[in-house]
Amino acid sequence: MICHIPNIISALRIFGAICLLFINPASVAFWVIYGLCGISDMLDGYLARKLHAQSKIGAVLDSVADICFVVCCAIRLIPVVQIPTWLWIWAGVIVAIKIVNQVSALVVYRRLCFPHTAANKLTGLLLFLTVPTMFWSVVPIAIVSGVATFAAIEEGHFIRTRKVWTSAPKLLSLCRKISYYVCIPE
Repeated sequence: MICHIPNIISALRIFGAICLLFINPASVAFWVIYGLCGISDMLDGYLARKLHAQSKIGAVLDSVADICFVVCCAIRLIPVVQIPTWLWIWAGVIVAIKIVNQVSALVVYRRLCFPHTAANKLTGLLLFLTVPTMFWSVVPIAIVSGVATFAAIEEGHFIRTRKVWTSAPKLLSLCRKISYYVCIPE
């Protein structure tokens, strides 16, 4: 039973993300659940490694929970935050790169691939931390967009070569040993 704890945490993140859809973003409850979902994202992977409970299903569940959390937050927060056009365009470019990455994965491996590189993890952490600041300034989100752009390009490189750039900044290369990928069968 203890080996299922990381997957249970990921499933609870999906449930928490869905709950955000029904809560006012200006409420304390929204931000408490937001915080718990973010903490669970860090906790499930850590516990999976600590408990030696890593699995492909767990990695896929973590990726699905991440996507669900981002989509639910976007649905609730985009209508209440003023986002400049240039930032929308930048986000669109990142999404386009990610779509090209998945098309490449389908062509090369006949599967979808969701690399868990250090840059992707850093992007997720920074995005989680800076979303609440969007009400006051877009500067932190612009910085995260820069990191996300690098992460998306690196992800494409990783999908095509199965190698993470060794010339990446030292901060990102600290976690190279924990980079791995998840490929979902057709």
